[in-house]
Amino acid sequence: MSRSLRLAAALDGAGWHPAAWREPDAQPDALFTAGYWAGLAAEAERGLLDFVTIEDSLGPQTDRTDRVQGRLDAVLIASRIAPLTRNIGFLPTVIATHTEPFHISKAIATLDYVSQGRGGVRPRISVAQSEADHFGRREVRPEELLDEVADYVEVLRRLWDSWEDDAEIRDVATGRFVDRGKLHYIDFEGRFFKVKGPSITPRPPQGQPPVAVLAHADPVYRLAERSADVVFVTERDAAVKGPLVFTDLVVFLDESERAAEDRKARLDEVAGEDYTSDAEIFVGTPAQLADRLLAQDVFGYRLRPAAIPHDLTAITRGLVPELQRRGVFRREYEANTLRGLLGLDRPANRYAA
Repeated sequence: MSRSLRLAAALDGAGWHPAAWREPDAQPDALFTAGYWAGLAAEAERGLLDFVTIEDSLGPQTDRTDRVQGRLDAVLIASRIAPLTRNIGFLPTVIATHTEPFHISKAIATLDYVSQGRGGVRPRISVAQSEADHFGRREVRPEELLDEVADYVEVLRRLWDSWEDDAEIRDVATGRFVDRGKLHYIDFEGRFFKVKGPSITPRPPQGQPPVAVLAHADPVYRLAERSADVVFVTERDAAVKGPLVFTDLVVFLDESERAAEDRKARLDEVAGEDYTSDAEIFVGTPAQLADRLLAQDVFGYRLRPAAIPHDLTAITRGLVPELQRRGVFRREYEANTLRGLLGLDRPANRYAA
């Protein structure tokens, strides 16, 4: 196989189209159940996808009553359903602006443990004062948020390294469970955080769970280069150096291009407006989508199913077999960690002697 395309799925409620929850095969009554999300993860793993992302926010998605509102916590979803899978990775979203990096470092390390090395995280900023008002601790200053999230990621990474890999001794004979000399203060002090450490959770199985950033403007591209392992871009010509680049694409898929176009038109009519997205939108068949994906020389794509389950199963049971027939997509998982699937080495511990 001369080229190996990477694929991920971006999961958000009933799908990315605001009227997706009203589709005949949608499951709006199950959106807040573990079984619903477990089923999506199983389907994504059936298609041998590299990972799924799970959206999150600190405010309602909309103020309209005819659209899905409310979410479960993305990190908790991932930790609940990851043990039900074997190979696929999980990159839940966390809102860095109003959470403490110490808590999130522990949560993502826990995800990495319960998934046996398949956890990661996508930090996201919140610019809305209405979301800050939920906490009542700060006034949002948008011009500072990217610098803050860069420090946030640095604290995560240092806390993950604050335990050396062999810090746990578990020697019953001597009564020593841990070698205290292999736990390290991180002593981070910056503009936004002052964190002593160490973490209370041992170093994650991957050492450093992958960090992903959604980038859609030059300042965020620079953040991605500085802080991320993976970057999601919404423009083809985004010039990002360093991280692995996944291009975002919203997909409406069907057996014919006309059927896909009609379905999008019907959903738009139900929603009362033409659906637009920060990412490009593709409407067509799985084979046409394969043509589109292979026309660009990129590392991978994060596909956003417009409606779930329809477009997710069209990816796993239509697009993936088409790419396999063309010899550009895996037929079995080649690694059992997320870093391994992405071709990333397990990093050395920065504090180890």
